[in-house]
Amino acid sequence: MSRIAQARRNGFLDMLAAERGAARNTLDAYQRDIDDYLEFLGGRGLDTVCADDIRGWLADISARGLKASSAARRLSAVRQFHRFLYTEGFATGDPSAAIEGPRQGRPLPKVISVTDVDRLIEAARSACEREGLSSAARLRALRMRCLIEMLYATGLRVSELIALPLSAATTRERFLVVRGKGDKDRLVPLNDPAREAARAWLSALRESGAADSRWLFPSEGESGHLTRQAFGRDLKALAGAAGLSVSLSPHVLRHAFASHLLQNGADLRVVQELLGHADIATTQIYTHILDDRLKSMVRDLHPLGDET
Repeated sequence: MSRIAQARRNGFLDMLAAERGAARNTLDAYQRDIDDYLEFLGGRGLDTVCADDIRGWLADISARGLKASSAARRLSAVRQFHRFLYTEGFATGDPSAAIEGPRQGRPLPKVISVTDVDRLIEAARSACEREGLSSAARLRALRMRCLIEMLYATGLRVSELIALPLSAATTRERFLVVRGKGDKDRLVPLNDPAREAARAWLSALRESGAADSRWLFPSEGESGHLTRQAFGRDLKALAGAAGLSVSLSPHVLRHAFASHLLQNGADLRVVQELLGHADIATTQIYTHILDDRLKSMVRDLHPLGDET
């Protein structure tokens, strides 16, 4: 990569951070995508790139076996990069404007039923009450129960959940103020089971002498708090213990939070706010649930609905 290309890339990333409030993980993903693109160009001047060069890069990443969704994400990064170059005067045109993205179906979010969530929570609670547990095993069980209850009650992103401050377990409010993507604050609900699980976890944490951390889920790792990988691994183990056949992840529970709200009549805009989506188009992946509910309402309530 030439020095000029590297400088342009860095300027683009600085713009994303300063003007759009992009998080560190987002910036890292953009950098990987842009670096891959620049490597393909092989030192070509960015002001000489044409649409065929971008098509060639798309063909190259397709030949590497990338899914259409991954290719579309990378193309989005390149489009924004070229738009930045054009608007900043580093290029006379935007060669990405004429490029069509890879065709891809819009996958529906994986959702588990309310019954499955109940089984998962019951398994987490039972694990805390099992006889003969060592202190360390009981501490892990209480932590997992707290994580599950908090996640399903709030719909937090896993990155937001594992980085909750210790004060989240001591609040007397029925909501939490969470700082999400772009350093934007939002309110999320906190029900009684989640509050109870948090208090039980905090009490056990204090008994163990590990409550001097600023994090609700402390760890000895570099971040100081539980990692998403560790949580994901423990969640899969709990799902197996609960007898669930679905491949469970923290993100699936976030989807369950949103889907179950919509199934029970919540407004899509409300769910957008709770999930912290900047654009309602992101929340609209759940509209299939609204469609089913509306069809059911028409069938059950319309005077000319299906007769039995």
